[in-house]
Formats: sequence, C-alpha cells, structure tokens
Amino acid sequence: MSAAPADPSISEVSAPDVPAARAVSTPAQPVQPAPPVLAEVVRSGFVEGRHRGSLVLLAADGAVELALGEVTAPVFPRSSNKPMQAAGVLRAGLDLAGERLALAAASHSGEIFHRDLVQKMLGEHGLTAAQLQCPPDLPLDPAEAETYLAGGAVRDRVTMNCSGKHAAMLAVCALRGWPTESYLDPGHPLQQLIHSVVEEAAGERVAAVGTDGCGAPLMAITLTGLARAFRSFVLAAPGSAERRVADAMRAHPEYVAGTRRPDTWLMREVPGALSKMGAEAVQAVALPDGRALAFKIDDGGGRALGPVLARALGLLGVEAPVVSRIGRAPLVGGGREVGEIRVAF
Repeated sequence: MSAAPADPSISEVSAPDVPAARAVSTPAQPVQPAPPVLAEVVRSGFVEGRHRGSLVLLAADGAVELALGEVTAPVFPRSSNKPMQAAGVLRAGLDLAGERLALAAASHSGEIFHRDLVQKMLGEHGLTAAQLQCPPDLPLDPAEAETYLAGGAVRDRVTMNCSGKHAAMLAVCALRGWPTESYLDPGHPLQQLIHSVVEEAAGERVAAVGTDGCGAPLMAITLTGLARAFRSFVLAAPGSAERRVADAMRAHPEYVAGTRRPDTWLMREVPGALSKMGAEAVQAVALPDGRALAFKIDDGGGRALGPVLARALGLLGVEAPVVSRIGRAPLVGGGREVGEIRVAF
C-alpha cells in the first residue's frame, strides 16, 4: 500500500529549541568521619559486630592525655549527670548525707534497701510516693526484677532507678517552699540552679537541654566537660557540695548502683574512685589524684561498657582485680561461651 500524499496545507513546524538542563552546583558538605571502633563483638572467632564511640582520658593535671573520636561535641550524659544534680540539691539547702546523699545521685537497682530508703526519705519530708514524677518501672537489675515480679509486685515509681534523685528534688522544694508539682520544669528554680552547677563543674556552657528518661531536665555537655566535672568533684574542697556528693557516693556505692553493678565494684575496690554510668552507654570516672575518663558508645550498646571501661582504666594506670572483672563480657551460644566483646583500642 502506498503512503498517503502529504497534505500541502500543513507545513512542518520544527520543535522549539529547549535549552539543555544545567547541573546546579551546591557547596560540598564536609564529610563527618565515623567515630572509631572501641569494641568488637567476636563470636566463634568471627567479628560479627562493632561498637563505635568516643573517649577522653585526662591526666592528673587535667590535660587531655588521650582523645578518641569527637570528645568536644556535646552529648547527653544521661545519669552520669546525677552527681551534679545531687550537688545542686545540696546547694539549694537540703542537708543530705551518707546513704541518703548517695541515693540522691543514684541509678539504683531497685533492691529492697533502695526502695525502703526512698520511702523513708519521702516520709521524713512529709512527702508521698504519689508526688514522684518519675515513671513507674521495674527494678533495673534483672535478677532483682525476677524476684520482684515473682512476689506479685508491679511497676512502681519508687522502684524506678531515679527515684532517689526525685525524692531529693521534691524534698528540697518542700524545704524551700518551691512548687513541688512543677519540680521537673526546666524553668523551676531548682533546675536553674542545677543548670548552673553543671556548667560550673564542666567548665563550659550547656549546649542543649532535653528530657531524660525519668522526666528530669537533661543538660548536654561534651565528654571532655564530663570528665572535667568528675575530676572537679574528687578534687573539691572538703565540706563543699561537690566533695560531699563524691564522698557519699564512694562511701556507699551500693546505694549509687546495686550489689551486682560495676559502679559499685569499682568504687568499692579502687580507693577514692568516683564512678557513674549513664543510659545510652555513657560512663564517667575520676580517680582521687585528678585522673579522669569519660566515654560514650555511639549506638548506645551497653554490652560494650565493661570492656571499654576496663581498657580505659588500664590506660589510666589502674591496676586492680576488679578491672578484669568489669572488662569480662563473654558471648554465649548453646549454653556455653563461644566468644567475647573485646576492646579495639
């Protein structure tokens, strides 16, 4: 079949010229290096995972002795801020000492002696557990949680690991006539005072304020600032709020943590050590001569805390059997040990 003749009334119209698309150049963004690997997960001789993070060690004179990763960027220290919060309570006028002051700086395990003392502290100041604004929870220690649940108990505010801190905060508000219903508001007089204590101890400005797991305001500082803060507590003048907190924690470490916790073991077995972990794999330690450390595992993996802490203590020159105990982190397969979490620095 022949093609139909072209219609002479229709002229060919060429397509309009369309300019070619031009690439739009944007300023190159700096590539942030990944934090270094601090620990490896080794199963059956095979590295199946890695924990990255940042760590700083301070010499006795306060100089940075070792810095791995980004130690000058702000982090949320989580419960490693609790010694500073307890010092703020003392500065506000609450006269705490001994086990009560240690519990005010605690992430306690929820053991019976912890729960009993929280109740006593509340009663001594005309307060009740219903006024605590930390969330109801189970004991932090897994073995204690099993016993607790087997006895028919349920989640409770007193059992929550921060209840000692909250009891102390409520108590000083009752003493000073400050509002108790808003004691967790960042603008509350107590929280403003704690904000100042954190900045003073860290030697830097708070970079951000968030909300911690217990509901309390949470101040962000750098890992270097956190190590400086712990160092300042052990070197503070006797009788100062900071030294009183450090002394109470070191004298009663089981109230700061629990009977099966590394913070307790370390403060019991290394004379003069001040130690406090925080959620999301944060840890800070100061030794009585001013040596100090702080680190954070980037992914929040708490299982790497012990090995990294043990290695950091070793680099600071701490020689004690407890260091090996803290650093042991076996992996189990089929009911037997088949690997470990080991340090990589």
